Amino acid sequence: MASTIQLVGVVGGGQMGSGIAEVCARAGLDTVVVEISDTAADAARDRVRSSLDRAASRGKVSEAEAEAIAGRITFSADFETLADRDLVVEAASEVERVKLDVFTKVGALLTQPDAILASNTSSIPIVKLGAVSDRPGQVMGVHFFNPAPVMQLVELIPSLTTAPESLERMRDFVTHGLGKQPIEATDRAGFVVNSLLVPYLLSAIRMYEAGYASLKDIDKGMVLGCGHPMGPLALADLIGLDTIRAIGISMYDEFKEPLYSPPPLLDRMVDAGLLGKKTGQGFYPY
Repeated sequence: MASTIQLVGVVGGGQMGSGIAEVCARAGLDTVVVEISDTAADAARDRVRSSLDRAASRGKVSEAEAEAIAGRITFSADFETLADRDLVVEAASEVERVKLDVFTKVGALLTQPDAILASNTSSIPIVKLGAVSDRPGQVMGVHFFNPAPVMQLVELIPSLTTAPESLERMRDFVTHGLGKQPIEATDRAGFVVNSLLVPYLLSAIRMYEAGYASLKDIDKGMVLGCGHPMGPLALADLIGLDTIRAIGISMYDEFKEPLYSPPPLLDRMVDAGLLGKKTGQGFYPY
């Protein structure tokens, strides 16, 4: 069934969207990335090119393979280019109104009756996205992890209205088409990984905010004491502080658990545009 998905679209060419597009192109799939402007589309092309150049420099792919992968991806500011896709993955900003607008627009465009419209959201209810898409049976969550070309995990999240056939197609596609490892979660904010990860990251931010320990000591403690590859504050910078905050808000809105509520320091940093690695400054400078 994975072979039935040959034409892939990605909405959003940021850190996650460009990575998902690269994963699909590495799997030999014709891939289109749609951004909000030509300038943003050019930036997405540059992200993919930089990622492939790094992979080539490390011997992960040959230069010829990198060129072939890049050649399978088209970058555009025209949503109409998504009309013929078998699968469209939304990787827009983690803002509910933005995602609802994308699902409304793309759902009306798709010409294949069984085309799947998936969201890479970390926390927004999938059932809400399906409700505005005019194709709720073909809508589900397909949550990749950063960096998508490297990380093997993909969370699959069907909603109450997702057809069993859509879930089965995506399970086969992720496993056999992309060579990733899927896990399944119910349609609840945070799914599996972020339900465990985000409270941990927010706790580390609160610890730093309260002056219990320095940035470096908090991170060093978790790396050396728990064997984590990266400390929580460095990891928050890598994910993006705006993304962490948005996930926390969505989880708090659904469950009203205080541990999900973003601490004031995180709010201030996001308001100041100190979003982490992607802006050059978060808890650490980059």
